[in-house]
Amino acid sequence: MSASPATPSYAVSPFDHPRADVILRSSDNIDFRVFKLFLSLASPVFETMFGLPQPAEGESADEETRDGLPVVPVSEASKTLDALMRFCYPCTLAEDPSIENYKDVTDVLDAAKKYSLDTVTATICKALFIPQILKDDSLRCFVVALRAGLREQCILAAKYSLREPLVPGWFDEIQLISSTDLLALLTYHWKCADAVQALKRDLSWIKRNYTAAPVWIAGRCDSSSRCISRSTSGKYYDLYKDGVAQWWEEFMEATFETLKDKPCAETVKISVDATIQKMRSHNCSHCPSRIAEGMREFSTIMINKVEKSTEKVSVFPLLSCRHDNMLTPFVLQIQLGLMF
Repeated sequence: MSASPATPSYAVSPFDHPRADVILRSSDNIDFRVFKLFLSLASPVFETMFGLPQPAEGESADEETRDGLPVVPVSEASKTLDALMRFCYPCTLAEDPSIENYKDVTDVLDAAKKYSLDTVTATICKALFIPQILKDDSLRCFVVALRAGLREQCILAAKYSLREPLVPGWFDEIQLISSTDLLALLTYHWKCADAVQALKRDLSWIKRNYTAAPVWIAGRCDSSSRCISRSTSGKYYDLYKDGVAQWWEEFMEATFETLKDKPCAETVKISVDATIQKMRSHNCSHCPSRIAEGMREFSTIMINKVEKSTEKVSVFPLLSCRHDNMLTPFVLQIQLGLMF
């Protein structure tokens, strides 16, 4: 004999209100006690649903009830439904949800389209554009922003995408934008990389901050004849009369090479950290701490220059005239309809 289905659990506040007048049951068997009025005002789909004639008292009905309330099963999981309902409720009763990954936002966005929650669609889209999500899914966020006509978020996602390689790996959402839009993004990336490489061609920004070679750049060490920082060179970075430490020259070469592909502050941070760790592994009692301190200071200077270089690059000259009018609700609805 098969076991009877488990009784659904109730959702957390504010979706457990004793005076609610309908229950939405999620696909994972969680009951949300909600108010028809709030949902009807937010969604024409709910308004139509709740406006349908109800069976008179005493008449048989196929619909399930619980605690005297009609139960409406929905296809969304409780996590998605909770976020969606919070967007529907007044802000005095429920704060907007905290959504911290790309899939959760797109699940809620998909549900918002299903229930025609046009007034909150842009708000849900903007939930994508927080650092936690942008760091992991900048390219997907770019696609969502472009299709939804969210210009500021589109620019922000493009800037975060500089952390990705110039030629990105495949992701399904890439099919949702035109080749022209993709070319514009790649062109922006390439122009940022070229702007950053100008810092290598003109090193005056270093001498403006260090008029004389700091000890840690010059490679002067009296503590050990075998210390790696003693080796000096001036082949590529002929900044000072006595040359610079070979390890620092290698750091600069490797960093600028990576900046060709990922022209962003994160590239510099990673390269500096790796260099500090490398220098700590060498047998010298004096240089590692001095180099670590100097490189952290230099990191701040170099990151500032990289960011200023990329800020001068216009993100979307190719898209500016084509998407300026995408912010109207009608076009926004069309764009999202095409996407999902």
